[in-house]
Amino acid sequence: MGLTLVIATVRSEPFPAGDDLLLCVAAGIFGGIGITGLYRGLAVGRMGIVAPITGVLAAIIPVIGGIVLQGWPSQLVLLGIVVAIVAVVLVSRVADEGGGRAGLREALVAGTAIGLFGIVISQISDGFVFSSLTVIRGVQVVLVTLVVLLSRSAWRLPRSTFKLVLAVGVLDMMGNAFYLLGVQSGALAIAAVLSSLYPVTTVILAAIVLRERVTRDHTIGIGLAAAAIALIGLGSA
Repeated sequence: MGLTLVIATVRSEPFPAGDDLLLCVAAGIFGGIGITGLYRGLAVGRMGIVAPITGVLAAIIPVIGGIVLQGWPSQLVLLGIVVAIVAVVLVSRVADEGGGRAGLREALVAGTAIGLFGIVISQISDGFVFSSLTVIRGVQVVLVTLVVLLSRSAWRLPRSTFKLVLAVGVLDMMGNAFYLLGVQSGALAIAAVLSSLYPVTTVILAAIVLRERVTRDHTIGIGLAAAAIALIGLGSA
């Protein structure tokens, strides 16, 4: 939050007010619920259920919102969106030999909340980027603090993980900033579906850095993701 405030000050961005402030508060609530639900689902449930359901809902809901708010995209873009969603499903699949539907409820909540976050943040007026993210982060800090206090959860981080958590926070902030810039300069449906391809990067980095095995589904998903990006690019030209 401090970093976004500094950047907003340097860029001389005005502080959100009126409807933009309300949108920031709503985005902060949806984002906080979404991330909390995702982490909770991964902790108590099956990754093979939580990851794909969350990813698909987080992609489909903003796409539907973009079509409702801005109209249908071109046929090439629409085809690219469908291919991208299939890619998200394949890349999000993991080896999961457990039974039952543990984590299903959390995944549905997380995917829906993250999808709504994408729609709400797209409605913020142009020019409000890092100042909006400052408000959003502030709301999320309050929300998480309340959850920790009410649930009496442990909150102290081990020193060994502090730098990693800080890095994750900075990268997440950058992702939200670029998404906000994307929806302010283009179509919501396109920005939403392209940003939903983040599992592709995760799989590729895991293979390179952690030497994790890339499955056949992952390989097909990565190929489809590349095809989706090409289709959306051609259809948007």
